[in-house]
Amino acid sequence: MVRKRFPDTHCSVARALNDVGDWWSLLVVKEAMLGTRRFVDFQQNLGIARNILCDRLARLLENGVLIKQDVGEHGTRYEYRLTDKGRDLFTVITALRQWSDRWNGESDGPELVDRANGEPVRTVAVQSRDGRALDVRSVVYRDSSDTDSAAG
Repeated sequence: MVRKRFPDTHCSVARALNDVGDWWSLLVVKEAMLGTRRFVDFQQNLGIARNILCDRLARLLENGVLIKQDVGEHGTRYEYRLTDKGRDLFTVITALRQWSDRWNGESDGPELVDRANGEPVRTVAVQSRDGRALDVRSVVYRDSSDTDSAAG
């Protein structure tokens, strides 16, 4: 089954899904955030088929989420590392994890804690500029070309 692509859409979510829009890609990114660098380690840690991993790594490289570095001293050996674009997915991965823990039961993985103080991280939340928590009922989508703003 060929996945539909949305290269020319005006939807930010659809464009993001072009870069990382399947579970294997997001799991590869999560593994990279945990420090996994080598192909064999991604394959072993995820239990992913070699051909699928090759495809996802190629797509993540092409979309600028990962870079591939030759780190071999005595021959060629590559490692995959997150780019700034890839590291920016940390909030997305964390939000998905927290959502799953809430709605699918407690996490069976390690707890995510602040390196500086060992405290658990706060639940990811959308906030107004002044820090108020927002939910889907407290926002509206406004066309970026709309000049009629809510300014008082």
